Amino acid sequence: MGDIHYYEGRHSPVDTDGGVGDTSIDGWKLLLESTSPNALHDSAARYDPPKCDEDTRVEVTGEIMDWIKDRGGPQRLLCMTGAAGSGKSALQQTTAEICHRSGILACTYFFSAPDPTRNTVEQVIPTIAYQLGRTNDNLRRWIKAAVESDPLIFSKSLRTQMSTLIVAPSQQCQGMGMNLTALPYAILIDGLDECTGEDRQAELLAAVKECLLIAGLPFRIFIASRPEWAIRTSLEPGGHLCKVAYHIQLSDQYDASADMHRYLQRRFEDIGLRIGDSQWFSQNNIGTLVEAASGQFIYVATVYKYVSERRASPAERLKVLLTWTPHAGQIACPFETLDVLYTNILLAAKNAYEAVDTHHGRDFLLLFRAQHINISGIRAHGRMLEQSATFLSSRWLGLEARAEESLVSDLHSLVALERNGVYLSLRLYHKSFSDFLEGESRSKDLFVPEARVYAHIAKCFMQHIIDYPLDFDSDGMNSPPQLFLGFICE
Repeated sequence: MGDIHYYEGRHSPVDTDGGVGDTSIDGWKLLLESTSPNALHDSAARYDPPKCDEDTRVEVTGEIMDWIKDRGGPQRLLCMTGAAGSGKSALQQTTAEICHRSGILACTYFFSAPDPTRNTVEQVIPTIAYQLGRTNDNLRRWIKAAVESDPLIFSKSLRTQMSTLIVAPSQQCQGMGMNLTALPYAILIDGLDECTGEDRQAELLAAVKECLLIAGLPFRIFIASRPEWAIRTSLEPGGHLCKVAYHIQLSDQYDASADMHRYLQRRFEDIGLRIGDSQWFSQNNIGTLVEAASGQFIYVATVYKYVSERRASPAERLKVLLTWTPHAGQIACPFETLDVLYTNILLAAKNAYEAVDTHHGRDFLLLFRAQHINISGIRAHGRMLEQSATFLSSRWLGLEARAEESLVSDLHSLVALERNGVYLSLRLYHKSFSDFLEGESRSKDLFVPEARVYAHIAKCFMQHIIDYPLDFDSDGMNSPPQLFLGFICE
């Protein structure tokens, strides 16, 4: 763990109230000024947050709670990763409420990219310390004293903040004879991927491991995130959390179809009661929508939100949903919530990719759209040219080896790379993401037309032919560049 010199409080005077610290500074007030009230699980800013219905996500919720309550379990960190829209935040909220009712919830922190008060790491440790201090008066006094001893603590590294504001006060209470295991112990952190800065995400994960998982502390920490760089690499073999974290891969380990069916069934029945028509939907309608969701809870939640608009006919809106396509030119946009999600993820990935100096001059959206089109095969004059993953490999597009991996580095919540021999091919988790990419009305400024992709492919292949003259004694005439140019020249 390295040398961590915890604040011991030995040099702080005892005040007349029996506390410790510099009485000229109100440490608790300074702490409050550095917290993020919006990040709490019961914050007014998160009014009516997403959570699981009573009889949905039962299996995964049970696994999470079993892990939290297993105080003797060897792994005190649980990391849950899942694709965008798979219901991670709803599971975190549900877990928080269960823990709160059980008296074991120590603190929560819900990141949110659009909220500047909770989209960075600056407020995380003070907010956690504030909540911990509220669980015990002695712990609160030691936290208060720590701030009074070092009022600039909030500008220091996360590791220093965590050791000073959480670890040392806990150890000092323990030194006074307090049984820490009697205190609330569940720490929940949601949406790590929505924290600005991959390096800061990684710093927070490292601080949690180095400070909160040491012997003698009672905490069990549950972190949820999309499988983006910081948490993905830390959980991979060789990563610093690989052996210390219990990992739930939500999208891979749990089929949510039955839960989504129950969710829509209940919601649609409630609408039927409101409008006095229990026959306004059919079981086939629900089945079609669940199949279209591809495991995305956000999809069925968006469906319900759309059809339940009070000033519209649920039956008519359901008909729109069942017949709507991104190419039909309808005025309605029932999947606006999904489109905002996809837009934010794509924009962040584009900015991160194009900021790399060796990628200057590359068009991220164009390259990604080319890989997307390659999933179903490249066409020329209405004919399928190739369905192999080798067709648009980095080699043929004039990129460095394994360039596909860096291209999708920040899109692991939406896509996966699958190996096909020595080549990699793209797999989209959700059909709705493909619809988004193909529909200009949905992707707007992020839309890349197929014609532009084909023009780029032709340019790359022509350059390849110029750089590498044909060897008529080899299979060069059957390479993707020759095949593609042969087709478009027919």
